[in-house]
Amino acid sequence: MIASSTDSLAVRPQRPWRRSIGARLTQVVSAALVVAVASLVVLVTPLAGIAGIALVGIPVQIVVSLARTSRSTAAARRSEVASSLISIAFLLLMIPWLSIVYTVVSRGVDALYWGFFSNDMRITAPDAELNTGGISHAIVGTLMMILVATVVSVPLGILSGVYITEIRGRAKNLVRFIVQAMSGVPSIVAGLFIYSTLVIYNKSYSGFAGALALAVLMIPTVARTSEEVLKLVPEDLRFAAYALGSSQASNVFRVVLPTVRSGLVTSAILGVARVAGETAPLLMTAQYFVAFKANPFDGPMASLPAVTFSFFQNGADNAVSRAWGASLVLLGMIAILFVLARLLSSGRRRRAR
Repeated sequence: MIASSTDSLAVRPQRPWRRSIGARLTQVVSAALVVAVASLVVLVTPLAGIAGIALVGIPVQIVVSLARTSRSTAAARRSEVASSLISIAFLLLMIPWLSIVYTVVSRGVDALYWGFFSNDMRITAPDAELNTGGISHAIVGTLMMILVATVVSVPLGILSGVYITEIRGRAKNLVRFIVQAMSGVPSIVAGLFIYSTLVIYNKSYSGFAGALALAVLMIPTVARTSEEVLKLVPEDLRFAAYALGSSQASNVFRVVLPTVRSGLVTSAILGVARVAGETAPLLMTAQYFVAFKANPFDGPMASLPAVTFSFFQNGADNAVSRAWGASLVLLGMIAILFVLARLLSSGRRRRAR
């Protein structure tokens, strides 16, 4: 009986920022009416398309927000207008992204069939029927070059973050400056660098050269993300390890890095997603090859960006459809990488709590 009365008197936290179902329904109906009014205005004026609806809908939404809170305080009216502007900005931001996804999916789905993922273009012309040929050689080439680039860039990026946050040597500001400067290097410059140092020296294009060009672009992303992740490690954890007699190397490799293992994996995935769609450096280092090849040292190697560019250059309808199909596959691969990064970072936050 005592326990029951105690439970009934327990104070539960309130969430005043959460709107009721009625308030949310009112907001949705209001937004729908604003879109309908804006669409009608667009029909009877020279305005056209989504841009016209947005141009008319933004001021109409602000007027509706002010009218809905006319009897409220000035702070409530300002809050309602700010919420409306933020919601409008979010929708405007989503429109280009949704347009890109819709365009790639709608135009690329025609080229997809089972053989598209298992065949290459060795005996198939780019403008042949869509039920022949495939991009298996490009998928394998992309994965191979990304694997080599990851093996090269991830250790260097993580070590750069460790030097800046853990070692804190005299050159840490110089290392941070170089990493930030590399973040702004155009991808074609990375391709030119590898072309002038490796391709010309070996007198041959190769998947390995393409992987090194991707690694140059990956290193700053991995280094900057690793630095931010390592900064999240509490100083008390480091001091406790030192108090137990740990050396600096043992503290870094046995305490600090295992603590942020999932964050470092996330930084590697983000680095991969950053370079997976790069085209210019691969055209200057790996070039393009129509047949399946898994050895990155054996001459030119195909990749999804390069095969997409090659199909578009052909210009025929079927070739362009294949280019959209390859773009769709590449977009799906990058989306999977970002989802993995999100899941890993969410898991790290839950464990930290």
